[in-house]
Amino acid sequence: MRTFEEIKTLIEVGLGRRPCDRKLAGVQLVNVWSGEIYETDIYIYGKRVVSIDPEAKLEAKETVDCHGLFALPGLVDTHMHFETTMLSPEALATVVVPRGTTTLCADLMEIANVAGEAGLREMLKSASRLPCRLLIEVSSRVPTAPGLETTGAVLDAEAVAQIMNWENSISLGELDPSKILFVKDEYLHKIEDTLKKRKIINGHAIGRMGQELNVYASAGISDDHECVTAEEALARLRCGMSVLVREGSSERNLDALISGAIAGHMELDNFLFCTDDKHIDDVRREGHINYNVNRSIELGLTPMQAIKAATVNAAKHFRYEDEWGSIAPGRLADILLVRDIRHIEPESVYFEGRLVASGGALTSDCPVSDYPDWIRHTVHLKNPITAASFEKAAKDPTENEARVRVINTIDRQIINTASVETLPVTGGLIQNDPARDIIKIAVVERYGKTGGVGVGFLKGFGLKRGAMAFSTSHDHHNIVCVGTNDADMAAAVNEVARISGGLSAACGGKVTASMALPLGGLMSDLPADEVAVQLSKMNAAAEALGCTATAPYMALSFISLPTVPELGLTDLGLVDVLAHELIEVEI
Repeated sequence: MRTFEEIKTLIEVGLGRRPCDRKLAGVQLVNVWSGEIYETDIYIYGKRVVSIDPEAKLEAKETVDCHGLFALPGLVDTHMHFETTMLSPEALATVVVPRGTTTLCADLMEIANVAGEAGLREMLKSASRLPCRLLIEVSSRVPTAPGLETTGAVLDAEAVAQIMNWENSISLGELDPSKILFVKDEYLHKIEDTLKKRKIINGHAIGRMGQELNVYASAGISDDHECVTAEEALARLRCGMSVLVREGSSERNLDALISGAIAGHMELDNFLFCTDDKHIDDVRREGHINYNVNRSIELGLTPMQAIKAATVNAAKHFRYEDEWGSIAPGRLADILLVRDIRHIEPESVYFEGRLVASGGALTSDCPVSDYPDWIRHTVHLKNPITAASFEKAAKDPTENEARVRVINTIDRQIINTASVETLPVTGGLIQNDPARDIIKIAVVERYGKTGGVGVGFLKGFGLKRGAMAFSTSHDHHNIVCVGTNDADMAAAVNEVARISGGLSAACGGKVTASMALPLGGLMSDLPADEVAVQLSKMNAAAEALGCTATAPYMALSFISLPTVPELGLTDLGLVDVLAHELIEVEI
């Protein structure tokens, strides 16, 4: 926030009593307040914009001739989990900042579920060194599904209230409907404390409509990033909630929502953009928030509408429009210079008045911090994992088949459907049926607390042989594994444990590929380029096993989520998400 000295100095600079630091001369200013694009100069002192007046004739220590490039505000990702990019904050910045993202609103619930408040503090140590703004949506649900899962840590209402006072904290992180519709007092206290601080509450209202949605919104929820259809988006607007249009790796919602908004002539001032969960290879291939802007323009939004959704709409939503989200006097000087207003690919990126990226790369290195040893060793299997760990005994061992509840995946979405399938029983054990694309899924507790292994069945993942495992399993982040046979599942899980967290693939009882994510079992400590290469190899290993899922490891990380309908799976067993209770796999 602005100090007395900063305010006074900015006024004096504007009055011409001392020189500006920088003049961006000859820009086409994209003014998201007035909706105009016009030629002017931008004067900057320190971190802030002094003037955008075309008639201003202020002295500047440095003048940059912008040759008519468009100047637009830095882009904002309104909801993301940098842990699921598999990158440290430093490595992520090297990829997203050159694409124009200067503000990241991050819910750090992944590292919080693994390592609690200590994990949050460790991740935030890098914030002051980043060439972008890292703001925190304080994790509201650690654990996400209390009583239904085992996590590495817990953040109660008192801890959340304290973290909400941190300088970087801007909102209460995504709160799923079960916490409100089941009237959970702990979460209502978290909401109360947040509202008293005049901060907002992020939503997670997947699948909720009608009166349930109205009850949810009445608790003070400000937005939702889980809309899949235009009908859901309109329902949220009617309830006074903003729509965070998500385009991640496995959750591709932008086309449906933007096309639906255009067709339905919806008011766009409360549409924002987010990535939620996007892997490094997808960011490198197509872009970050600039992709959301570009694709929305292709679908029919005007450039001004799309840019506003990525900038000032976001700032207004979080009540920070006086600080960022626009190029205007007094605001922080987050500025992109681009050649084509209809396809945003920044030639230069300024963050708080400093040139931080040019020609698609950072202007200076942002090395990964030296993270402590304790956060590098968070995988502790209480019991040995063998093929027998994944056996599923039939209720009646004399029968030849069993009726079981099965999780059905939906490609490019994190929601799933439930079905009842008949599977063969051999030797009293329920078997996979790969011919019908029905395989086992398991979640292995990895914090050394219970040693629990939840086993269920999955349809539609496309795995033809072998097994895959991953220590990022939302939101508890135990080890999730899918496989066509128990021996390969054991090999895959044990490899993840051996490398202190990460990804693995196995076939024929042997590990065929693995990738270490030592930071909490969630993130790599390597530069972005090296992570991208490794992830590409892991995706190729999944493809070699016949997996047909888009972004296979991202999809794997969400399959077991116990807060996304219809079914989830944890180390304690199969979860009926809407009822928020454990249920039997076999009927």
